[in-house]
Amino acid sequence: MAVLGLGLAALGRPGYLTVDHGAAIGVDRSVEALRKHCLEVCDAAWAGGIRWFDAARSYGRAEQFLSEWLTGRGVEPDQITVSSKWGYTYTADWRVDAAVHEVKDHSAAALARQWPETEALLGPWLRLYQVHSATVESGILDDSQAHVALAGLGVPVGLSLSGPDQSEALHRALSIDVDGTPLFSAVQATWNLLEPSAGTALAEAKSAGWTVIVKEALANGRLAVTGPATAALGPRPDVTALAAALAQPWADVVLLGAATVPQLRSNLAALDGAASSDDDRWVTPAVDPQTYWRQRAAMEWT
Repeated sequence: MAVLGLGLAALGRPGYLTVDHGAAIGVDRSVEALRKHCLEVCDAAWAGGIRWFDAARSYGRAEQFLSEWLTGRGVEPDQITVSSKWGYTYTADWRVDAAVHEVKDHSAAALARQWPETEALLGPWLRLYQVHSATVESGILDDSQAHVALAGLGVPVGLSLSGPDQSEALHRALSIDVDGTPLFSAVQATWNLLEPSAGTALAEAKSAGWTVIVKEALANGRLAVTGPATAALGPRPDVTALAAALAQPWADVVLLGAATVPQLRSNLAALDGAASSDDDRWVTPAVDPQTYWRQRAAMEWT
């Protein structure tokens, strides 16, 4: 069974694409308030046994907050696994109503700029550096200059995926090597009961020896609230949906996207009951991938 990790996408910036994120975070969205809030959730995650923390350059100040938490709590590098990502730049200037919150750039030049920023904050703890939301269209899968640069970082590299063509991008990535050595050793992909289409490709990555990390297991909060999409999941849909992800035989880590301590503690209950990938306690409410990603793109930053 996989372990739980904490993703900081909803904790390092004042706005995010999670259902009711704004109400959960509260009125005070100052940097200091968000710092305090992030550290509290990290404390709760640590107390709950979580030892994998995932950030990104585009998550506002997530890397900075995480670095401050690691230093302030005296967490030793061998006690924790920290992963982060490059390829997006945060552009919202700490505004929830910004027209553009992040800009994608998977060029070697962007890597050369963002890697030193991540290394300066998380270097001693960093165990995985990932391309953020790699797609066939973004060009990273064909950029040999970026591949060589990634191979020379001195840490394992992976890629996170996004969009309806996750499986195609992953299949392409599985064959990429630098001087005969596979470039990537980990993948972070969206898999949930609404969008399970990448499952077969993720199983192939696991068979190839890759670490497989599940993100958005709660579909940006859509599987954490009661409603038509979660009617079959029981009174605590977040627990059921996370248990489904944890039960996948190819999954190593399932990232939580909790924005508050109560949300995190509710999510942790997914560890309490044993489950299997063919468990009949849930009915998969899957939708067409194109529909799923179109609906996700239409979500508002709050």
